Amino acid sequence: MKKKKDEILSEGRKQYLRKTKLRKFEILATQICIVIAFILLWEFLANTGKIDSFITSQPSRILKTFLNLSSNDLLMHLKITCTETIIGFVSGTILGVIIAIILWWSSFISKVSEPFLVVLNSLPKIALGPVIIIWVGAGMPAIIVMALSISLIVTILEILNGFLHTDKEKIKMAQTFNANKFQTLTKIVIPSNIATFFNTLKVNIGLSLVGVITGEFLVSKGGLGYLIVYGGQVFQLDLVMTSVIILAIVAALMYESIVLLEKRFVK
Repeated sequence: MKKKKDEILSEGRKQYLRKTKLRKFEILATQICIVIAFILLWEFLANTGKIDSFITSQPSRILKTFLNLSSNDLLMHLKITCTETIIGFVSGTILGVIIAIILWWSSFISKVSEPFLVVLNSLPKIALGPVIIIWVGAGMPAIIVMALSISLIVTILEILNGFLHTDKEKIKMAQTFNANKFQTLTKIVIPSNIATFFNTLKVNIGLSLVGVITGEFLVSKGGLGYLIVYGGQVFQLDLVMTSVIILAIVAALMYESIVLLEKRFVK
């Protein structure tokens, strides 16, 4: 009887797994079909003159531009943008977590800092671009600081909010066993906010990329942001659209790397 019950459960689980895999395949296939249909429609409208290919470009011209870039300096520009993004992302995350821990540790410092954090978070960071360039100089340092300024405040606010909303009952229980603040932080607060930490990373990777591209618009002589600005200045819309598509692919790959890291860590 028990064996038959186990076989029924096993068969039910197999059916569930098959349905789950089929559902994932259907979603992926639909997404691919949407992209292909969009590309074909775009090419068709450009070829028939329904849209101005000079302004909107078209997939065939973008492909030619990509192949031309690939045989020239595309890897150099990709390396510059990715290096700046990773440095800004890692720096912003580490500093943000450290500051969030300090603010959680001291409620006095947290209350004093709160209005300043709100103002800095609402301030358009691109307005600080000229100031940052004067402070740290043109080039990569200014771009990294720009990326850091955009991601840092978000990291602090997100992580601190997660720390402050940790289960109070768990903290009280630890305190009844004479746990000190450091033990409470390392044994309860941080482990309870792993999901918050990875969600912050997912947001930060995009914000860091935004900061890098913004910085490259202002001061860079290389990178995907530089290609976009250069293409706009010389009216090469093919170059602009190609750079934007490459940028979108880079952003998606960086985001997926965080998702894979989260799955591996949680598992």
